[in-house]
Amino acid sequence: MTTLAAPNAIADLLRRQRAYWATGATRDLEFRLAQLKALRSAIIQYQADIIDAAKQDLGRPEFEGYIEVAVISELDYVIKHLRRWAKPRKASIPLSQMPGSAWVQPEPRGVALIIGPWNYPFQLIISPLMGAIAAGNCAIVKPSEAAPATANVLARLIADTFDPAHVALVEGDADTAQALLAEKFDYLFFTGGERVGKIVMQAAAQHLTPVTLELGGKSPCIVDADVNLEVAARRIMWGKYLNAGQTCVAPDYLLVDERIKDDLVAALQQRIKACYGDDPAHSPDYSRIVNERQFDRLVGLLEGGQILAGGEHDRGDRYIAPTLIDGIDWDAPIMQEEIFGPILPILTYRDLGDAIAAINQKPKPLALYLFSRDRQVQAQVLAQTTAGSVGINEVILQIAVWDMPFGGVGSSGIGGYHGQYSFDSFSHLKSVLKKPFWLDLDWRYPPYAGKVKLFRKLFGM
Repeated sequence: MTTLAAPNAIADLLRRQRAYWATGATRDLEFRLAQLKALRSAIIQYQADIIDAAKQDLGRPEFEGYIEVAVISELDYVIKHLRRWAKPRKASIPLSQMPGSAWVQPEPRGVALIIGPWNYPFQLIISPLMGAIAAGNCAIVKPSEAAPATANVLARLIADTFDPAHVALVEGDADTAQALLAEKFDYLFFTGGERVGKIVMQAAAQHLTPVTLELGGKSPCIVDADVNLEVAARRIMWGKYLNAGQTCVAPDYLLVDERIKDDLVAALQQRIKACYGDDPAHSPDYSRIVNERQFDRLVGLLEGGQILAGGEHDRGDRYIAPTLIDGIDWDAPIMQEEIFGPILPILTYRDLGDAIAAINQKPKPLALYLFSRDRQVQAQVLAQTTAGSVGINEVILQIAVWDMPFGGVGSSGIGGYHGQYSFDSFSHLKSVLKKPFWLDLDWRYPPYAGKVKLFRKLFGM
């Protein structure tokens, strides 16, 4: 386990990693694959501890605990495709550049810093870490102190698996994070909220360090009249109350065609009961809020509006029931921030254009969901809204398609990752142009007299 808080200790670790990276060991493709396979074996070895830690930190049921371990699915994808991603990528060259050849050559950035969140505290450290390793970097990871049981498992797993000169873990609170951010890294990957994301970006700017910021936002869920209500209710309720709503891409609020609102509410209420019983506080399948600070914030959001389901809460147990709230307008406090909890406001619309306009007045969300059979409605929403990702007749699962990037846009994030997009984020894509000596036309060299016409022809002017 690596536990460092003092700035000089962090600086020493960073120097050690820079020295190791300078040896070139991490650039070797077989080394990278071996490290990724060792990480896979370690996750399998520690899976019981990972699931138990998720229970301790977030009250997660065993099924949801396995979501943390399921990061292996992405790891297998990376291992399978890494050889292809690491190859130079041929680029075409214009006639004016011939003869010659060009390619894009991925190379590691150097030493990366990865700062993780508390809501999926294992998965959201390991997923970017596999990208850093695959690209040939060294990495220092900082898990969230708000999930201490998982941080402890991560510390043991990483210490058992990697040379700390290659991959190391630093535990600590916000002061430790600030000490890390004060150092110069070659890449910085942060998952968390917008407020801290701004702090991270400010710190990165001091060193001109490139960043990926995975943030959040109020992800809308539009429900059209032309929909299978039963299936829509099942999927929305699962996505909203997974991990007690503490999921960055959970539906934040519903925008429902007013013609089906009553029927949808009835279906949602039925699904809460079907999933969690008459008293969700005693359900073995329902998580808890991570800490009292988050609990108090969420309880404050219960004020105002009409509670259609749930609303019960117990601070000692960090329990907030799956809750539906009606009578909310766009100016209500609950509509001013990402909820990040098991509270679902329900708003209605008559005209889809008005619903889209309302969404577009908010910051660009991390995800947007639409439930509709109507292809014209689907096309209109896709064309007229912006979001990091979109689920049509589905929630959350779009982030687990490894051949697509996951990331935000605007205030919901910068950059994307997963699969090859992780590899590319942690790589410098170096452009290379190669020319032979055997032909060297003089069209570009002075004197330029008589060459303007040829220049214009070559470049299509």
